[in-house]
Amino acid sequence: MGDRVPGNLWIGGDVCYGMSGKMETALRPAGEHWLTADQEWIYDAAADRRGFFLTKRVFDSAVALLVTAGVLSWLLPLLALLIKLDSKGPVFFVQLRMGRNSRPFRCYKLRSMVNGRITRLGGWLRRTHLDELPQFFNVLLGSMSVVGPRPYMLSDCRFFADVVADSAFRYRVKPGITGMAQAKGLHGLASKDRGVIVERYRWDAYYIRHARFGLDMRILADTATLLINGGRAR
Repeated sequence: MGDRVPGNLWIGGDVCYGMSGKMETALRPAGEHWLTADQEWIYDAAADRRGFFLTKRVFDSAVALLVTAGVLSWLLPLLALLIKLDSKGPVFFVQLRMGRNSRPFRCYKLRSMVNGRITRLGGWLRRTHLDELPQFFNVLLGSMSVVGPRPYMLSDCRFFADVVADSAFRYRVKPGITGMAQAKGLHGLASKDRGVIVERYRWDAYYIRHARFGLDMRILADTATLLINGGRAR
């Protein structure tokens, strides 16, 4: 029998059993750390999928242009006004996050805090994920994708590297507005819970191992269903 760690993750032998009970050998234990299984295969597969990455970039650009012209053009000014009326401070929150090939980039969000506290409007922005809308500008700039592993703060990346020793494998692809972990219900602030960290990396590893355009579409559909269900995974 394996051992249960926080986050509903069973660990036993050299495989991880997730919340769904499905076996996935994306991570393997190495002492107190976790390593990505078949690391060379993952890197080679990512490097050889030029057609996939080209299709992904075309899709990203088209979606970002549509969202910017059709939604952000009128919604952002409205949200900016509400943010200004709710609390003092800038409309946008800009923070360095880790991008593809471990290159930091400026990630854009709507401000939801003041003096270290979440504002009334900020709580609603976070629950509805509207604070993430400016990240479509990141997609237009090419630093993010619509689908991919979520970008973490630099301090979180250093902490997570203590749990998953070769965690840099996440940066073989662009970070996304939504990802497989988020579609499985693992969204919100990055957790310091080691079980949750392993579970998130498990799904990120699965995505990189199996990344295809059809999988991106499925993740988007699952994300939409999650939002409709109020953040509850099916």
